[in-house]
Parts: sequence; C-alpha cells; structure tokens
Amino acid sequence: MKSWILYKDSAAALKPEAYEVKRLIETGEKRGHEIEVFKPEQFELLVTAATERSLMVDSAVVDLPDVLLPRMGAGTTYFALSVIRQFERLRVPTFNTSLSIETVRDKLFTHQLLGRAKLPIPKTMLAKFPIDVGLVERKLGFPVVVKTLSGSQGSGVFLCEGRQNFEDLMELIRATQSNANLIFQEFIADSRGRDIRIFVIGGRVVAAMERRSVNDNFKANFSLGGEVVPFKPDRNAEWLALESARLLGLDIAGIDLLFDGDGYKICEANSSPGFEGIESCCDVDIAAEILDFISFRL
Repeated sequence: MKSWILYKDSAAALKPEAYEVKRLIETGEKRGHEIEVFKPEQFELLVTAATERSLMVDSAVVDLPDVLLPRMGAGTTYFALSVIRQFERLRVPTFNTSLSIETVRDKLFTHQLLGRAKLPIPKTMLAKFPIDVGLVERKLGFPVVVKTLSGSQGSGVFLCEGRQNFEDLMELIRATQSNANLIFQEFIADSRGRDIRIFVIGGRVVAAMERRSVNDNFKANFSLGGEVVPFKPDRNAEWLALESARLLGLDIAGIDLLFDGDGYKICEANSSPGFEGIESCCDVDIAAEILDFISFRL
C-alpha cells in the first residue's frame, strides 16, 4: 500500500518536533507500507471536466497513492484544503476528509454542531468589536477564556482572570488587529490546569490520557510542558468522545474533555492530533493503530 502524508514540511525538511510523521513513516517501513511526505505547495491543480493529469507534484504527473493522510490540523490553509479536495475528486481516500478538517478548524462552528446535538460544551460567544464587556460578564462571568477561532497545542488561548485583565487584552487586540476572529468561553474551574485527551480511530477509543499543568498554567498541553498520565475513561467520557468524532465526521480524532463536577464538557476536537504524549504514557502504538485502520478501510 502506498500512502502520502500532507504536512507543512517535506520529508527532507522534517524537524525534530515532527514526531507523528516520523512514527508513521517508521511504522510503515516495518510493514512494507510505502509512505511519502509532501507539502501542499508541491502540488499543482488543474480543474477540468476530465480527471487525468489534473494533479501534479513538482510540476510532474505521477501515479497517485492509495490513500492520503493530511497532518496539517488547525494550520490547514485554503490551498491545502484545495489539494485534499482534489485528491477526493480523484477518488483517493483521505483520512480525515476535507469537510471534517474544515469543520474542526473553526472552533465556533465545532461548538455550534456539538451544541445543536445537546452535547455538554462550555458556554461560548463570538467576539464583536467594540466588545460589550458587561454582556460578557453577565453571560460568561470571570475568569473567561479567550480563543482564536483556529489554533492547536494551546496556541491562541488566553485566560482573563478578571474584568480589568479582559478589558486590557481587548484594548490591545482592538488597537493591533481589530478584525481578529475570537471567541469567549466560560471558564470551567474544575478543570483548571488539567484536561483529558481521548484518541479515537475508526469509531473506537484506542487510548486516553490526563494532561496536567506543571507551572500553574491553566493550559495542560503536553506540547507546553504539561505532564501526562494514563486515564481510564468511564462510559460517559467514552460516549462523548465517540459521539463528537461521529458528529464531526472524524475517522481519526483527538477529543479534549474538561472536568466538570461529576461529568465533563467537550473542549475541542482535533483532526490531526499529536500522539507523542499519549504514546509516552500509555501502552499503545498509535501509528500502528492508524495504519491498521487505513488498511482495514481500504
């Protein structure tokens, strides 16, 4: 089987932090599974009524792979989405699909879909400048979480402990980037400095971990230095993760849950979840699980 990975760097330029891509390549080699890595910018698209020669790599027509694995996540650009859609038009299976990637790249739209399905989520508001601080305080209270509409690994997420802190941040954003797309979310105090990542592949939970902040940071991401420990999800946590992945159309997903009393709230969904942290603390080979799932689906 021949697979292509769509990533921000080419195979020759992979950086040390590209753990997941390297693991997929290494695991594929052990199984006789040919895997190549390409940047979106290496592709040329020609859209016509015909499909032949409509996709080129470095300006050359090449044989298409059996499957495409996009690993761009929240950093998926319009150009990258167009490349993925072209593969889909050429009937190359993609995991995940362009539609699901585009959906979860938008955090507000993700919550709109989950909220419509009556799943537990933090109360969320779309920012509109000038900000009505009183409305935010009445509807969400303080502390309040401020997020960019896209972002991963804890980037673009801020906690405003009080009204003055929030007003100062909004004034800075208004002065420097008044067209910024932001959302505000209620702060779930029970989950301060900790959360749960559940890894879903092909409609089943394959691993879960609890992430814990080590420096009083309210964010617990492994990529930010947080500690990780194995987590055994109860039936409620498992169902929330599986239902979220199903509703969002994700075959491969990292679903993040917040602790909330005796239950949970869904924080985010990731279409290209990292798995260095979960492999470091759980007895699981995520790369093998992904390749096994793809082989089964093909």
